[in-house]
Amino acid sequence: MGMHGRLTFLLLLLSLYAPGTFVRAAALLDLPCMVTLSEDAVPGSRVAEVTVSCSNTSGSPNVTLHGTEPSHPFSLITSSTDPMANTTFQAEVVLRAGVEVDANRVNLYTLTLRATCPDEDEVEKQLFVWVTAGEVLHCDAPFASAEGDVVRVPADVAPRTPLYAVMPQPLGGLTFRLRNHNTPLVLTRQGLVLAPAGGFDPSKDTQTFRLEIEVMDRHGHNCTGAVRVEVLPSRRPRVTFLEPQQAVTVPAGIGPLEVVTQVRASGDNIRYAILAPVAPTFFTIDEMTGRIRSTHRLEVAREHLLVQAYNELHPTDHATIMLNITVQGTDQQEPSCVPAISVSQVPETLLPGSTLVTLRCTGCEGTEGCLQYALEGPPASRSHFHMEGPQLQVSTTLDYDSEVAVRFQFTATIVVTAGGQPPRSTHVPVLVTVTPVNEFTPVCPNATTFTVPETAAFGSAVGLIAGTDRDYPLDSLEYSLEGGPGPEQPFSIDVHTGEIRVVGPLDSRQQKSYRLTVRLTDTHNDLDPAKQQSCLCAVTVHVQAVLDHVPVCTPKMQELWITARSGSRQLVTRLACQGSRDGTTLAYTIAGGNEDGRFQLEGSTVLYLPNNIPEPRAFVLLVEVWGGSGASRRSTVVALVVHVTPRSTPVPPSTTTWRTTLRKERLVVTHTEAVWHPPAWFVAVLTVSGALLLAALGCMARSLLCSNRVPGKLLLDKSPWDVAEKKGDEEEQGSPHASSLEQFDGRAQDPRTGRDYLFNSKTGARRWI
Repeated sequence: MGMHGRLTFLLLLLSLYAPGTFVRAAALLDLPCMVTLSEDAVPGSRVAEVTVSCSNTSGSPNVTLHGTEPSHPFSLITSSTDPMANTTFQAEVVLRAGVEVDANRVNLYTLTLRATCPDEDEVEKQLFVWVTAGEVLHCDAPFASAEGDVVRVPADVAPRTPLYAVMPQPLGGLTFRLRNHNTPLVLTRQGLVLAPAGGFDPSKDTQTFRLEIEVMDRHGHNCTGAVRVEVLPSRRPRVTFLEPQQAVTVPAGIGPLEVVTQVRASGDNIRYAILAPVAPTFFTIDEMTGRIRSTHRLEVAREHLLVQAYNELHPTDHATIMLNITVQGTDQQEPSCVPAISVSQVPETLLPGSTLVTLRCTGCEGTEGCLQYALEGPPASRSHFHMEGPQLQVSTTLDYDSEVAVRFQFTATIVVTAGGQPPRSTHVPVLVTVTPVNEFTPVCPNATTFTVPETAAFGSAVGLIAGTDRDYPLDSLEYSLEGGPGPEQPFSIDVHTGEIRVVGPLDSRQQKSYRLTVRLTDTHNDLDPAKQQSCLCAVTVHVQAVLDHVPVCTPKMQELWITARSGSRQLVTRLACQGSRDGTTLAYTIAGGNEDGRFQLEGSTVLYLPNNIPEPRAFVLLVEVWGGSGASRRSTVVALVVHVTPRSTPVPPSTTTWRTTLRKERLVVTHTEAVWHPPAWFVAVLTVSGALLLAALGCMARSLLCSNRVPGKLLLDKSPWDVAEKKGDEEEQGSPHASSLEQFDGRAQDPRTGRDYLFNSKTGARRWI
């Protein structure tokens, strides 16, 4: 009995042993949750494969495919995998014939597979198809060339250093595979070629390694290339000692951490280490400088140290030296000093010449003054302190406000040496900490006058009080407002930044300016926090009036005639404009029409600058008038039509009289009006109301005509405007030559209708042409 027969017999026994205890249902096996499909896939391409298993062998399963989109481009193909066994069927989800997928249109499809076997429950699973943009994998040149890309590196490159990157990885990643394995180089999963873990052998000549690499994306596209790594001989100097061994003799009695000797090797990035003994008992070495120090008080002994110098970046480059250290006995002792360590804290105002510590040392027998005192340490410490016999004294001022030492501390060492052979010495470490002293009073800034509009909102910034203080830390100040904010002074100040802000309503009519008193207090400038200094600063805040409405100018349009004179400027007109409040300052500027700069404004006065014009001309000036500033600026425009006539030049008498007729120019006066666009409901209501009003007027007129049938004239055909025009025409007929002496003949054009009319400057009447 084969394996298939044993499984069938076992399933039959289970079904007979516990009938009705299992719920029979079809099974969808090996169906992935998500698959990717390139938009380059051809119709009929297989998307996914699933196995349908039924418990009942009496019939075939019913497998259907559904999608969230009715017109999805997939179809289902089912078949039996084993003709002898009718319980297992194979189903494939393929791309339907005649269709294409577009990742830009739909990049994710959700499919549902449902399977039903005879006399079994239905089962379903979802399949997500992710459509990716079609792409073909290409390897870049020269990596893809026959010779491959070339990389040259020195032999002393650090181990596992990245030498070459095959190609950048797009979304989804790439797979890199090394086709030849006879190389010490390493290829990572990210496509990086690394140096060997043990580095290259620097003693060899030029070495060459060739790597053949295959690159494959997740869609199965692949490309191949090669990289040739040439390892060049190192040009850096090798680590060497001048001598293979060195003998050192030191006297007994040397204390802990005393420098015994120093080894020096040539090379780059040198580091030192003691190889033998593995755990030295009496000595230690500084890996940076090679100084060998004692770890205990040395007695008579002999020690052998094997010291190694190596390149930190290339540990394989190293050299060794043997040190023979001999400690000789002596009956003399080094000087002993009290205190053995000096720690002091002094204020920055300590005067030069002051004594910080006086040493009491013993260990010198014989003549007085056999002990020598010297100060060693950083240049900053030696420039501020000196030794006067056994006394450590201050050499110069200890200004905390300008000192750049770390945490304002000075370190030094007092070396006390006793005469004799060999000389004996002891070292006294010194630590001096300089503490701050609050010496200076804060200083108020120069500019303490600010202007704020009366419409400033709550929290608006008014200005910044930037006080100064010469104590360290510099300008460490706190700001406060004397009296605090309130109705009398609606302002507050930031305690740390000194920024003044508005915290109450402002009204220039009630109060035009405020005088504030700001206190500046220095902080963190003394060892004692209670020692503070302060000053008072007078600050003036002017409240600027803001226009509530647009300035009003009377009239808004003027027509003026002037005769140009030679020489200086001449007055044209003075604008009469007023803001919304008395005393509000208005600003004026010429917004348009000032050709060649012939006109100038001084406040509200318009001036003409003579420029010898050959013939009469008309200028249309637009003067903008505004009040306020910034977002509160409100303005209006005044139109000025200025007719300039050149001054006539006298001519000698002649028998012949010449009459000159000036060319008449048509002047177009453009007046811009604001247009209101009402809403639709307002237009509808206005139309209905107008229609009802016209109907009522029609009925009223009809009733009046019917009741008054007496012949008469209804004087409705003449308006005062027509009467004024007729009067103007009569005046023009009475003086036929007057118009020929002026440049402007009264012709103008209405900007809204485009019709021409005659403008009478005396009566102000217009007559349509």
